[in-house]
Amino acid sequence: MKRTRQTIDQQAYGDQSQATSRRFTPKHLGKQSRSAVIALDLIPWRGGHTVVTLDCTEFTSHCPVTAQPDFGSLVIEYCPNKVIIETKSLKLYLWGFRGAHKFNEAIVDEIAETILRQVKPAYVKVTGRFNTRGGIAVTACAERYTEGDVP
Repeated sequence: MKRTRQTIDQQAYGDQSQATSRRFTPKHLGKQSRSAVIALDLIPWRGGHTVVTLDCTEFTSHCPVTAQPDFGSLVIEYCPNKVIIETKSLKLYLWGFRGAHKFNEAIVDEIAETILRQVKPAYVKVTGRFNTRGGIAVTACAERYTEGDVP
């Protein structure tokens, strides 16, 4: 099935009457991508309280000290308010870290801040589990809440 603006809107809203009230124009979906992005594509969301979990199992970056590659996985959990993240744009955003020379903890913090700033969810939690190097595995977790949504 070819994904058109109408079918994407219908998936986001669930019925035609809601789909016509607001349009989503994907910048990356269905198109060839040759570079990383800094802005996430956002899809309108009118659903109720939902926790979205995105498992990113092939995350890579580089150690800022040794320049050795770091491999790991990320789990992004968030509770959307008005928009959800279009996953291809998330993949392209994470692609930008492949050449980055940053500490694992700083990367997890940066991703949580970016999602909070761009998506404005009620809650976001980013957990990075990085493979063992030198006998030590790193797990870092960053949690953020939109003001007024703090439990």
